[in-house]
Formats: sequence, structure tokens, C-alpha cells
Amino acid sequence: MSPYRTLATLLCAGFLVAALGGCERKGPMERAGEKVDKAVEDLQEATRKEGPAERAGKKIDKATEEMNEAVKDATRRP
Repeated sequence: MSPYRTLATLLCAGFLVAALGGCERKGPMERAGEKVDKAVEDLQEATRKEGPAERAGKKIDKATEEMNEAVKDATRRP
């Protein structure tokens, strides 16, 4: 058998063992890490939503801008 063929056979066997070794069941640390990841995603999603205070603040900002425009218009006219 040639050295290249032996090397190729050994490499194929190594890849096969590595691929089958990666199919193990998840351990407790990996499951805990996934739970932490899920909790962080849930927290990020919760903070992206507008709450009642933010909606009220936007309405106040809009009303203030409209009032400022009205005051500017009123002061421009003779």
C-alpha cells in the first residue's frame, strides 16, 4: 500500500471518528447555556417593545412640536 493511500485512509478514519463523536447528547452545561441564551433573547425582546410611558412621551413630544409651530405661525403674522 502506498504512503499516500495509507495517509488518506487514516485521515478518512479520523474524520469519521470526529464526526460521530460530535453526535453526543447535550450535557448539563450546554443545556444551561441554552437556557441562559433564551433568557437573554427574551429580555432583549421585552426591552424593544414600547411601554405606556414611552407612548405617552411620544404623544407629549408631538403635541409640543405642534404647539411650537402654532406659536411660530401666530408670531409671524402682522
